[in-house]
Amino acid sequence: MISAAAANAQQTRQFSSWLASFNTVAIPKTKFSIHMDAQVRSTHEWREFQTFIVRPGLNYHVNKNMIATVGYAWVHNLRAVQDVTAYLSEHRIWEQFIVNHKLGFIPIQHRFRVEQRFIGTPVVNNNKLEKDGHELAHRFRYFLRGIVPFNGEQTFTKGAFAAAQNELFLNFANTDAVNGKVFDQNRAYLAVGYRFSRQFDLEAGYLNQYISGRGAARSTVHVLQLAGYLRL
Repeated sequence: MISAAAANAQQTRQFSSWLASFNTVAIPKTKFSIHMDAQVRSTHEWREFQTFIVRPGLNYHVNKNMIATVGYAWVHNLRAVQDVTAYLSEHRIWEQFIVNHKLGFIPIQHRFRVEQRFIGTPVVNNNKLEKDGHELAHRFRYFLRGIVPFNGEQTFTKGAFAAAQNELFLNFANTDAVNGKVFDQNRAYLAVGYRFSRQFDLEAGYLNQYISGRGAARSTVHVLQLAGYLRL
């Protein structure tokens, strides 16, 4: 049996902040648009930067409610091995399909994403953390988000709103390259925001990130997030 002290050691809690920008730019006279999101995340208790993400993509608008996307992501993470830390990069290819619809006056979005992750293998060399090749891992993500306009308008173009979302992460194929399990993590999020126009939203909220590590390791990260959404 695992003792209570050992169980507590394997279950950690952290506090972080994320700053995110999600952008879509239409390509005139086509069914295509450019996707770009960029994010910065802090370490525990905001001591330093943990993660930088740049994620471009090309959208194809199947119709007004469906979007298919293919893209690339550069993820720069602070890694630690034997108390030696350094930033190492992960490269991803990703594909996704979005379905939008309404539940009454509430816009709902379903997002299905698959990632091919080229994760750098960290090694300590002369007391420095370096990347020695990479492991290829695969992950599926299902994202569900709803926006509740406070004014109750069917066509929401301006005003305050509440947002709720959840995203489930599942590993498949080479799970040994990550935590050795199918379940990777879950992110639940609640926010309030303001739509300044059809083109721009700004919101702030709380995100609960539950991460399953190797073995019995578990982490809960309490995140304060500020996010902007630009649509041109």
